Amino acid sequence: MFRAAHLTTAQHRPIGKGLALVALTVMAWRARRKDRTSLSRLDPHLLRDIGLDEGTVAVECAKPFWRR
Repeated sequence: MFRAAHLTTAQHRPIGKGLALVALTVMAWRARRKDRTSLSRLDPHLLRDIGLDEGTVAVECAKPFWRR
């Protein structure tokens, strides 16, 4: 009987684990994008409250979602 769980990638990692890694990566990217969008919408006085300035926020928000 053929079972997909027994397939492996070129690195001999089960495909299920590879897919889980891809899913986790995509989830991290989505969270990063959401966080940066939320951060970009904060008023300057709220940024000061959390110890950030507008320049720092601008640099962070300009990063692509895949970059930390």
